[in-house]
Amino acid sequence: MCKIHFIVLACGFDHPVANQTFNSSRPDLPECFQLSVLSWVQCIYLWAVSPIYIFCLKKNNKGYIMMSVLNRFKTVFGFLLWIVCWTDLFYTLHEGNRPPIYYVTPLVLGMTMVRIVEACPLYPQLTSLASCYAHFPFSFPQNSCPEATAGFLSRITFWWFTSLAMKGYKMPLEAKDLWSLNKRDSSKVMVPRLLREWEKEQAKAKRYNKCLFPPLGEGESSPEEVEVLLSSQKVTHQPSFLRALIKTFGPYFLIGSGYKLLQDAITFVNPQLLKMLISFIKAKDVPNWWGYTLACLMFFTALLQTLILHHHFQYCFVTGMNVRTAVIGAIYRKALVITNAAKRSSTVGEVVNLMSVDAQRFMDLTTFLNMLWSAPLQIMLALYFLWQILGPSVLAGVAVMVMLIPFNAFIAMKTRAYQVEQMQHKDARIKLMNEILNGIKVLKLYAWENSFKDKVLAIRQKELNVLRKTAYLGALSTMAWTSAPFLVALTTFAVYVTVDENNILDAETAFVSISLFNILRFPLNMLPQVISSMVQASVSLKRVQNFLSHDELDPDSVNRKNSGTEFAVAVVNGKFTWGKEDPPVLHNINVMVPQGSLLAVVGHVGCGKSSLISALLGDMEKLEGEVSVRGSVAYVPQQAWIQNATLRDNILFGNPYNEQKYRSVLDACALTPDLQVLPGGDMTEIGEKGINLSGGQRQRVSLARALYNDADVYLLDDPLSAVDAHVSKHIFDNLIGPEGALKGKTRILVTHGISFLPQVDNIMVMVDGRVSEMGSYQDLLKQNGAFAEFLRNYALEDITEEDEATGRLIEDEELFPDDALSNHTDMVDSEPMINEAKRSFMRQMSIMSGDGENSRSRSVRRHGCSQRRHSESQEKKKPREMEKLIQAETAETGRVKGKVYLEYVRAVGPVLSVVICFLYGCQSAAAIGTNIWLSEWTNDAVTNSTIEKVQMRVGVYAALGFAQGILVMIASFTLAMGNIGAAKKLHANLLTNKFHTPQSFFDTTPIGRIINRFSKDIYVIDEALPSTVLMFLGTFFVSLSTIIVIVSSTPIFAVVIIPLAVIYVFVQRFYVATSRQLKRLESVSRSPIYSHFSETVTGCSVIRAYGRHSAFVLMSDTKVDENQKSYYPGIVSNRWLGVRIEFIGNCIVLFAALFAVTGKDSLSPGLVGLSVSYALQVTMSLNWMVRMTSELENNIVAVERVKEYSETKTEAPWEVEDKKPPPEWPMLGNVEFHDYSVRYREGLDLVLKNITLNVKGGEKIGIVGRTGAGKSSMTLCLFRLLEAAAGEITIDEVKISELGLHDLRSKLTIIPQEPVLFSGTLRMNLDPFERYSDEEVWKALELSHLHKFVRNQTAKLELECSEGGENLSVGQRQLVCLARALLRKSRILILDEATAAIDLETDDLIQSTIRTQFEDCTVFTIAHRLNTIMDYTRVLVLDKGRIAEFDTPTNLISQRGIFYGMAKDAGLAQ
Repeated sequence: MCKIHFIVLACGFDHPVANQTFNSSRPDLPECFQLSVLSWVQCIYLWAVSPIYIFCLKKNNKGYIMMSVLNRFKTVFGFLLWIVCWTDLFYTLHEGNRPPIYYVTPLVLGMTMVRIVEACPLYPQLTSLASCYAHFPFSFPQNSCPEATAGFLSRITFWWFTSLAMKGYKMPLEAKDLWSLNKRDSSKVMVPRLLREWEKEQAKAKRYNKCLFPPLGEGESSPEEVEVLLSSQKVTHQPSFLRALIKTFGPYFLIGSGYKLLQDAITFVNPQLLKMLISFIKAKDVPNWWGYTLACLMFFTALLQTLILHHHFQYCFVTGMNVRTAVIGAIYRKALVITNAAKRSSTVGEVVNLMSVDAQRFMDLTTFLNMLWSAPLQIMLALYFLWQILGPSVLAGVAVMVMLIPFNAFIAMKTRAYQVEQMQHKDARIKLMNEILNGIKVLKLYAWENSFKDKVLAIRQKELNVLRKTAYLGALSTMAWTSAPFLVALTTFAVYVTVDENNILDAETAFVSISLFNILRFPLNMLPQVISSMVQASVSLKRVQNFLSHDELDPDSVNRKNSGTEFAVAVVNGKFTWGKEDPPVLHNINVMVPQGSLLAVVGHVGCGKSSLISALLGDMEKLEGEVSVRGSVAYVPQQAWIQNATLRDNILFGNPYNEQKYRSVLDACALTPDLQVLPGGDMTEIGEKGINLSGGQRQRVSLARALYNDADVYLLDDPLSAVDAHVSKHIFDNLIGPEGALKGKTRILVTHGISFLPQVDNIMVMVDGRVSEMGSYQDLLKQNGAFAEFLRNYALEDITEEDEATGRLIEDEELFPDDALSNHTDMVDSEPMINEAKRSFMRQMSIMSGDGENSRSRSVRRHGCSQRRHSESQEKKKPREMEKLIQAETAETGRVKGKVYLEYVRAVGPVLSVVICFLYGCQSAAAIGTNIWLSEWTNDAVTNSTIEKVQMRVGVYAALGFAQGILVMIASFTLAMGNIGAAKKLHANLLTNKFHTPQSFFDTTPIGRIINRFSKDIYVIDEALPSTVLMFLGTFFVSLSTIIVIVSSTPIFAVVIIPLAVIYVFVQRFYVATSRQLKRLESVSRSPIYSHFSETVTGCSVIRAYGRHSAFVLMSDTKVDENQKSYYPGIVSNRWLGVRIEFIGNCIVLFAALFAVTGKDSLSPGLVGLSVSYALQVTMSLNWMVRMTSELENNIVAVERVKEYSETKTEAPWEVEDKKPPPEWPMLGNVEFHDYSVRYREGLDLVLKNITLNVKGGEKIGIVGRTGAGKSSMTLCLFRLLEAAAGEITIDEVKISELGLHDLRSKLTIIPQEPVLFSGTLRMNLDPFERYSDEEVWKALELSHLHKFVRNQTAKLELECSEGGENLSVGQRQLVCLARALLRKSRILILDEATAAIDLETDDLIQSTIRTQFEDCTVFTIAHRLNTIMDYTRVLVLDKGRIAEFDTPTNLISQRGIFYGMAKDAGLAQ
């Protein structure tokens, strides 16, 4: 009262003038109000916030402040305003005799302006209220996020994102266009914050457990009691990861919660304003400006709600993003240091799941976590307001809602169960597809495609059956979701009008209630989802918590500061185990290795040699003893660990590049020749797990890494086993041995190679985890103990290899490329690019090796290499480009073409598509009908004819509502059936095409890319696309019906539609273009996180040994930040879109209300209620429609990708009806090549040139030649895996080019080089078509020497083979392939002889079986070991794709040509 009194006195009026504001047709604010409240509020605000602002600016002082044009303009503008204030004051003084307010206000304003103008040069932000538009003028890093410098308005409307949206619209965004991540969101800030809180939690848990269970004194309890206490201790108190998360992210998240609370309160303002608007329409004597004010208030309320809601979402999504960053970082850091026992409990796949699935769940939950308290609040508020309007009748509606909850819950449970089942089928299908694609060559050679195609289709059918069931449930769920508001309204209104005759359903009651019911709909649907999300997240929380609580390796288990002794490595009384619960693996280990000596560790398989190396690295649990290692360590594991990086990066491993040192390392590790073979030299990118290197190359790269690292101690875990004998000799001599590059370094070498042992300083013999003997070679021989026995076991085969190796001398050095790829011949043949590069290299080699003098030959070769590097640079460039063509997958950019949509419509069925759209149209018509009927019903209140029409009104309303529900169900069901039909058709076409695709396609396309089509893209077509289409059609028809209703009630609204539609389309195009590309960038940058992680986990012992822990953590953080860099603009793009689209929705509300006010005299309250309540709903529909358009575009791409691979070029038909050979063909087995030439693919050189030869039935032909001479190509030609470029092949007078592929391939038999088995029973692997009886199968197993092994198995023939036949040894797999050949037993056998995969014993078994069982058959053998073909009829020597020699082995040796040279190398000729 005092304040009002003061203002009244200051204004000089005796009473406030209320009438001129409220009770007038032209309202105005009193002059006093304008001069006092309106003027002072701004000044008070500025004076109040200026200290805070100045304090903030000083605290964040970034140095020099730039004066931008905007700042200068504001300063001048502020100065002018200041002059105006003082002019006003002096003018008042001049006039005199005015009330005090006329002096006070200009004085206050003037002083405020002085303060602002003073602050202006220093703090441009304070320049008047225009600071809304202020831009912080500090200097920021290049390409930094403009959010940091954005002004107030720009921030609240997300205007700062517009520049990126425009750029994305003009051209597809690339990674370089993205802003750098805000510092506060980066891994560098987020991960340490979470880890700090987690460490506090762990410390707290430790303290708690200590208090609860004080350490036990000796002799106090029995061991059993101790065990019980320890197990209960585990149960007692675990550190809480949830608490750590809350402490880290809670404060920031709470700001979002504050916004949500505000938004919930504002949500209920519009129904009240709608109530007032309908009352205004009813009342005839209220001034019009009141209606306009209500319309504007509705608009501003909706706008405020939009801005607040999107800021709430922004905080939630950013919190989610930060949680994901921190969780991934924490898991990565933990994975590097967990013990081996912990590693066993969680596989790499599981830990990758923690990072991808579980971290994602946390992220998804944070988005809607506020609904936990917001949903009950909204429900309570809505019920409160409904009670005000409808009284107890509202309970009927609530009862319906409550009844729908268990119905929805049941549907959700069943759907989840079906999803699990479907995932199992999907996994089975993908696993089978993976095996098929890995073994596609074998399937083609055996003509087994149909059997495996049927298997895939059988699994696919199960998958589709589950999808169909899910679709039934989905249709029911959609019906419940659509009909819920109607059912609630129906029961509430029916009860309302029937319980009391005085209850009249007028427009106010009906439409305000409906708008409140619509508000109620969202929290009721969201609450069960949030709860189920929470359940999932709690499971994830437990998994992550358990993983982060695993034991870590003790960093002090190995003493690194050992400088007192002359021993570089010392173990005293060492006792080690892999896990605390496991029995010890190494006992009583005592080892002293002097500085600079070479110690060899030998022993039988499984005696603990590798464990000893792990113990020295600190990877094992030390139970007793002391371990000390002086200086830095380099480690070469038994299985080489290769990163997905260039060959050079793999060797440098983070060290700086030194050309001279690098070259000498390559020479020492025999890698120089390999670089000529690799398409990009040492800059060739090596695939995951070193996939494009042979085993020997991988091991040599691992050795090169160790040598380049220049450490003090070298731990070499059997590095020579993977390379050929002559290469291992080279490496020992030049690298490891007494004269090698590592002389003077301390080396511990685990080895099986006996030939090197005389040259080492000391030998340590291990037996069953203990050191049995230790000493020099001569000492141990004299002792005649375990070492002498070891020698006897291994000597024989090693000495023969050694003889070969020394016999070759320098000639063999020239065959390194042969070693480089001999183990992977089929990879070479299937990779023509490497073949080309390699062949040109071989040409150079053969020219140079013509030199007689060894030393000169070597220097010439080096010189030639350097010359060739220049002379063939052009030639080299070409294959490298083509190599890139092979690898690059076409990434989609720009808009999706219309024909892709048409293709999908065609797959669904054009008629069905029209029917679906028609049904959606009908259900929308029914919905409009329902609401128009309600509007008519409410108008009865005006004409007082409500009572007699109640029955009829309720009946028709119910009928229309139920019709809508049934139509929705039928429409969604028809849509689902159409989608499933399309999915079935698209998958079948893809599968059929892939089985008919020629082998060359699989050679040039990574399997992952094809699998992606069968997994990700088919998943999108099965599940994501149908739901997107459903949502799109739903939102489209809701938006359309809204426009129809508003236009029909106020036709003038049609004028506004066009500009709003233009803005809508404009915003939508901007958003879709940008968000589509952001999504692509995000998914492209996501997979490197996981692949880098799985790579790190497999190589963590190497990373730790080299001390690269922090470098790898940094790499992982960079990859996560790179991913979040494209995810963050994706979040903001949704906010940016939301604000703009909802602004259009708010405009629709504004115009619907404005036109209702202007047409007040002609409109009934019912129609106004109808049109405005529709308008209030439309915002959400418009927003979702844009999102669904974008989703549809993203998902329809899957159809495009599947279609692309369904239309690749196919091979010849499998069967040609009029050219079928007789069943007994080939009778004789005569094979003729007539002037035959072949190339791998169009545009490549010929691999076989003008081959002409005649082989009689029953002849045994050996095929030999250097790597890349075309040996394997000859066999592929017989099976027509390669088609002739010229000439032809005939078998028993039949031209094979005229036969169907299956007719030809099923009549030939091959034992391939690499034995491929498929998961399934052993019987299926031998006879997938079940053409042979069990007796025949057992006979084949007997002849292939497998029957003993199979009989000892409980399942016998039904023995389950795991994926790739992993549960059989390589030798056994090769024998299974022999059994396949014996079952088929055709007249022609091709033997692509296995190399290093088989021990000599198995090799002899195979050879003897072939000699006896295929005695009368024509046999072609590609020989890698010449001794197997020395008794063959003839030998074919190929050289560069031509026949170099073809005669009996004896004649060829006497001719002293190529074959003689090869036989001499192998020690088979003098």
